[in-house]
Amino acid sequence: MGDVAKDLTAGTVGGAANLVVGHPFDTIKVKLQSQPTPAPGQLPKYAGAIDAVKQTVAAEGPRGLYKGMGAPLATVAAFNAALFSVRGQMEAVLRSEPGAPLTVKQQVIAGAGAGTAVSFLACPTELIKCRLQAQSSLAEAAAASGVALPKGPIDVAKHVVREAGTKGLFKGLVPTMGREVPGNAVMFGVYEATKQYLAGGQDTSNLGRGSQILAGGLAGAAFWLSVYPTDVVKSVIQVDDYKKPRYSGSLDAMRKIIASEGVKGLYKGFGPAMARSVPANAATFVAYEITRSALG
Repeated sequence: MGDVAKDLTAGTVGGAANLVVGHPFDTIKVKLQSQPTPAPGQLPKYAGAIDAVKQTVAAEGPRGLYKGMGAPLATVAAFNAALFSVRGQMEAVLRSEPGAPLTVKQQVIAGAGAGTAVSFLACPTELIKCRLQAQSSLAEAAAASGVALPKGPIDVAKHVVREAGTKGLFKGLVPTMGREVPGNAVMFGVYEATKQYLAGGQDTSNLGRGSQILAGGLAGAAFWLSVYPTDVVKSVIQVDDYKKPRYSGSLDAMRKIIASEGVKGLYKGFGPAMARSVPANAATFVAYEITRSALG
């Protein structure tokens, strides 16, 4: 098996681990991000992350926390395979000689390149996922307009294509790239820097699983710390109405969020995102490393 195939396989396993561990946290993050701004004197739909969990479980049962998982599950192979295989190919280009370890700076460059590639897969997947996860927030508007809410990922995709054509699936591509490119650059850079620190040098081949879990968890936290406001902008744009949009673009969305909610509006759902990032990314990197090592 060639290196590309090994990275594809290991990336797929890592992505599946990320999804199983992290999706409930992601559902709560999107619900908090996309809930309508309350009218003056009224309380928001969700008082916080715990309240969002309680309301979701009460209304939909525990499986409501996994709503929208079909879309990323269907594409997890392509997304994570692309992320890790592009990163692997960039590592090969950046190495001074075959088998030589990369510097942290080189891992940052490899991560940015991988982030660019996966943005085109992430955008339609995230759009479908976000629109499913935010349905409870969109239900009142849908009822008022007499439009039935889509029932699953394929139904959402069909609905979007009917309303806006195929290009509608790429709504929010700019903020998606604004998240994936710098986010993955930081994530892979922090992962490598942490491993090298724990190993006491560039040779990290003898690190144990505990060190990999720590490095993966810190890398995931660094991803969200570096790009979270961009993710909020992406989410509100992707759940926005196609025919009567509230936002004309990323900058307009950011301005309106700050105007109505202050800077803290750009950090709605930050708690669940950070709570998710550590275990989910630790699972991703450990699953990747175990699979990659097993494949030789």
